[in-house]
Amino acid sequence: MRLTFLGTGGYHPNEKRHTACLMLPEIGVVFDAGTGFFRVPQKLQTDDVRIFLSHAHLDHIVGLTYFLVPILKGVVVWAQVFGTRPTLDAVQEHVFAKPIFPVSPPFEFVELKPQIEIPQGGILTHCGLDHPGGCQGYRIDWPDRSFAYITDTMASDRYLEFIRGVDLLVHECNFPDSLRDWAEKTGHSHTTPVAELAKKAGAGRLVLVHVDPELTQEDPLGLETARSIFPETLLAEDLLELEF
Repeated sequence: MRLTFLGTGGYHPNEKRHTACLMLPEIGVVFDAGTGFFRVPQKLQTDDVRIFLSHAHLDHIVGLTYFLVPILKGVVVWAQVFGTRPTLDAVQEHVFAKPIFPVSPPFEFVELKPQIEIPQGGILTHCGLDHPGGCQGYRIDWPDRSFAYITDTMASDRYLEFIRGVDLLVHECNFPDSLRDWAEKTGHSHTTPVAELAKKAGAGRLVLVHVDPELTQEDPLGLETARSIFPETLLAEDLLELEF
């Protein structure tokens, strides 16, 4: 299974990272629709797509507006958008309000159920996360592998059991440890707690995403610190592809 990182930044895009968007191109599954969502048609290997939204903050949903033309051109035959009811309502009432976006793409909006079947025998589950306005974390378990996506939250044991034993953990890390105060103010994570959580959970690999776009240095989060706790840590950049 291949995971493609289409947007690995938070808040707003910069020259290196677009905002949140991850895709499993072989099975047409996408997590979040930030500004990196414009890359989906280029990478997609199916003619259908299931889009799972973590929450309704603009940096995670604005890319839905980019999908009208690919659908009209037949690049995508149908597209489902999954989320909690408040998230779906916010998207439909505000992003696709007539004065803002008068021709809405023909999405099928689907409220999340406790379990959802995913192609190739996968089962998707989700859990609530602490973040202003709420957020959902996702996990897919196949017979031979597993993947979890945790974004926009402060790393904590609240969802430890949810990610326990996952092969590939993609976790937000908006700030380095030196900016932990900002993490607490904004409901985001910083480096050390994320690495400690991956270690406690017994994850196979950890990939850090949702980096503060104002941090443009080569190593914005302190990878040495993370790897001293959890050696199998990687900082994602846009267009990174991982097999798992």
